Amino acid sequence: MCGRYAAGRGPEELVGLFGVQKWEPEETLAPDYNVAPTKQVHVILERPLKDSGDPAPVRQLRTVKWGLVPSWAKSPEGAARMINARAETVHEKPSFRRAFAARRCIVPADGYFEWVTGAEERELEEKGRKKRPRKQPYFVTPADGSVFAMAGLYEFWRDRTLPDDHPLAWWATCTVITTEAETGPLGVAPADGPRTLAEIHPRMPLMLTPDRWDEWLDPAHTDPAGLRSLLVPPPEGLMRAYPVATAVSNVRNNGPELLTELEAPEESTLF
Repeated sequence: MCGRYAAGRGPEELVGLFGVQKWEPEETLAPDYNVAPTKQVHVILERPLKDSGDPAPVRQLRTVKWGLVPSWAKSPEGAARMINARAETVHEKPSFRRAFAARRCIVPADGYFEWVTGAEERELEEKGRKKRPRKQPYFVTPADGSVFAMAGLYEFWRDRTLPDDHPLAWWATCTVITTEAETGPLGVAPADGPRTLAEIHPRMPLMLTPDRWDEWLDPAHTDPAGLRSLLVPPPEGLMRAYPVATAVSNVRNNGPELLTELEAPEESTLF
């Protein structure tokens, strides 16, 4: 899954990386090293500019809320549960299929966090001797330091309790698509700990390699079979994972120090 990630790149860098044609400096966000569900996040998308009269799609850097609210939803209450969409079923699930056909985006990240229960802790849990096992957070990021372009979907939801001219009348929200975690060796693995992403968690965000960005973002591409062909995990060995301080477990903590690699896990996570 993807329940927490880091987004430390500034808007200017994202504009250059993704060839963004339109962005509003006053709407951009500061770097966030502990992005949690329901926070405002950056996405890259293509759609016509509002009120421009030109139907041609324009690549934009936009700010949306993480946690998708379908356009037909009666309320936004379920948004916190819609942070992920499974690549295997995204084309058929009512909450995601319309967005999959026409409103796809890229959620740029430095990498994502996942928590591992140590071997000793798991054994105690299985014996019923520990109700809440301690977990060690790991940061998963491209081994070459490149951007982690997570496949995403976005939606617009109208709050009918507010007048048309109210600034909160429309909600823009997104979700991150996930896939089965890689079972092959990590590109760079920690000295002590998991050797594959699947040992950390069975799911992972679907990373789009640069050769798929244009086709994924193109709103004219609506063929479900063709779109599903883009939901293939990247080649194995592109990722590295390393333990980080448990401070990241508290959403109130933020800052680049959360990405600092530990020499050894804070808790026993030997595999």
